[in-house]
Amino acid sequence: MFSRLTTNERERVLPGDCVVHDAAGQVMRAVTIASPPESVWPWLVQMGAGRAGWYSYDWIDNDGRPSAKTIVPALQHLAVGDIMPSLPGATDSFLVAVIQPFRDLVLTVAAADGSALVSWEFLLEPTGTGQTRLMVRGRVSALWPGGGARKSPSSSRPIEKAYWLLARIPRWLMIPAAMFGHGVMQAHQLQGIKHRAERLEKLGPV
Repeated sequence: MFSRLTTNERERVLPGDCVVHDAAGQVMRAVTIASPPESVWPWLVQMGAGRAGWYSYDWIDNDGRPSAKTIVPALQHLAVGDIMPSLPGATDSFLVAVIQPFRDLVLTVAAADGSALVSWEFLLEPTGTGQTRLMVRGRVSALWPGGGARKSPSSSRPIEKAYWLLARIPRWLMIPAAMFGHGVMQAHQLQGIKHRAERLEKLGPV
């Protein structure tokens, strides 16, 4: 289960906030994981559709392919500018904007001019008791979702259809609706990461 945010967590400035300076919308969730950051980080590094998955609802964001339940060594090398595909085959989102091993990962979606439309930050903080507080914050700019989302969806994927529909409703309704949907997916993702990291911690070295 994900944890209720503290007032400090909700109001604090995170390192990745500078990627999207004046956010038009923001959603944040957090979870406490009974594993140290070093055991949680590998699950974050290998994320991405067509990679290890997003640990959320795979039928929506991974073409039905189950997200990995083990650490994949071949996916443990990540650098700024690398792509973590939002959907299988995607080549433009998400891009790694900031990476601080065992501490912080910030993904972004960029507009044609290179400016950030979206930031998605995964921040790990040790609790001092061998556990980790994973805080995840998503922010969107006033220009989101950009022109690409207004084109007809190129496939029957539910998530592509959802973004296409969102781009056609009034903006005052679009952002809250998108933030709600993201929050639902995010909650399931956090449970998926927590379960995997804690399970591996209990199993110990293989």
